[in-house]
Amino acid sequence: MARILSIDYGKKRTGIAVTDPMQMIANPLTTVDTTTLFDFIKQYMESEEVERIIVGKPLQTNGEASENMKRVEPFVNRLKKLYPTIPIEYYDERFTSVLAHKAMIDSGISKKARQDKALVDKISASIILEDYLESRRNQAERDNK
Repeated sequence: MARILSIDYGKKRTGIAVTDPMQMIANPLTTVDTTTLFDFIKQYMESEEVERIIVGKPLQTNGEASENMKRVEPFVNRLKKLYPTIPIEYYDERFTSVLAHKAMIDSGISKKARQDKALVDKISASIILEDYLESRRNQAERDNK
């Protein structure tokens, strides 16, 4: 199997997470400067087989698109043109930053380290991917009933 790549797109920085080849576990990979994101994706795709890309969909708590959606949509459209054979899906990213901070606190990461926004971004990408994998497993269980 190929990996699933998750992207938590941001104005300045973008968090990246990936699954293992068996698509069982989501792992934070890195955070890249958004201006170099397409270069990073190209290099990654040349070295790893990627089955699909999940992009965090920035929504407000009321479900409406957030300000960042104006940047995410053109990014996704360009990604679809560059990789037309790879499915690209949006996945709700609400509360991932809050969950990332909670995960860092729960794991004992120091307060100073928790202020590292790059760390928060890649953990957020991992949470998006974990949630996506869980929803996919749940759907498969419902389909098999």
